[in-house]
Amino acid sequence: MNIRFPMTTILTLLLALSQPDSCLIISVGCADDVPSAFSKKTYTYKTVQKLEIKADVYRQADAAKRPVIVWLHGGALIMGSRDGVPMQLRKLAQEQRFVLVSLGYRLAPEAQLPAIIEDLNDGLEWVRKTGPELFDAEPSRLVVAGASAGGYLALMSGIIVDPPPTAIVSYWGFGDVDGDWTTQPSEAYRKGKLIDRAAAWSGVGAEVLTRTNQENGRGRATFFLYLKQSGQWANAVSGLDPKVDRDRLTPFCPIRNLSAEYPPTLMLHGTADNDVPVEQSITMAAELKRLGVLHELITIEGGGHSLWGGDRKLIEQAFARSMDYIREHLETPTATP
Repeated sequence: MNIRFPMTTILTLLLALSQPDSCLIISVGCADDVPSAFSKKTYTYKTVQKLEIKADVYRQADAAKRPVIVWLHGGALIMGSRDGVPMQLRKLAQEQRFVLVSLGYRLAPEAQLPAIIEDLNDGLEWVRKTGPELFDAEPSRLVVAGASAGGYLALMSGIIVDPPPTAIVSYWGFGDVDGDWTTQPSEAYRKGKLIDRAAAWSGVGAEVLTRTNQENGRGRATFFLYLKQSGQWANAVSGLDPKVDRDRLTPFCPIRNLSAEYPPTLMLHGTADNDVPVEQSITMAAELKRLGVLHELITIEGGGHSLWGGDRKLIEQAFARSMDYIREHLETPTATP
């Protein structure tokens, strides 16, 4: 069954997802109350032309060395904020006494894909090199997780970081940035009012951002809609033309850079995802299997982006498995494939 949403409804949903207090794992919600014993502290992990790129570090109030979870927010690389940390992840870190780091990064289109991946690499290097002294991290045990575009960045961490993370968790992420799903107009998004190019670009471009809010969120949501309607997302976030620059985009596509040394990986995806097709995770799983890499893929029948529309019980079970997966890899050494 195809449901047609008014454009105002779509914009409202996108705007909600772009806000700092939103949670990309929407079906369960977010926690605003962080107990005093489990506190948050914000650090600047790098500065680019006076722009401070920050990380939020959550941990127990003790001095013990703790394994690390790094969270990467979603938002199509255009929207979102490091503030949107899933409730389940906070709870897991609090109960298991893990350090939880939510990394911010520069957003497109003002920053292009190479700069975003540079931030990812620099952020993880900062956790590993500075974390032990700054916030008592034990980065030899490190799980990188993220949702949507954050899931993509989590998957990218497995090919750009040396040594790679202990494990990766990708919630409805993607393995390429130049497939048809990014370069062809999305019929699902073209069912509403079409966005004019000039109107779309008027909402971005003023300054490089690392987070969206009520003031700039709606313009960026409109911009994202335009990119989906026109099949211009890859061009806008990378500054390259996928039709002629495939080789230059290959370094930014996990699926084309996997090896037998890739970290154990868990992926969750809805089969009815109109934003990031489930085939993105299925293809990743098939290639990981071919290479002999430990991995799991959980699909939710009828689930859309963020698993909306799927069976709630199955969704909760999938999220519970992802929390167990993180705990297992941080509590014990990774098994050899």
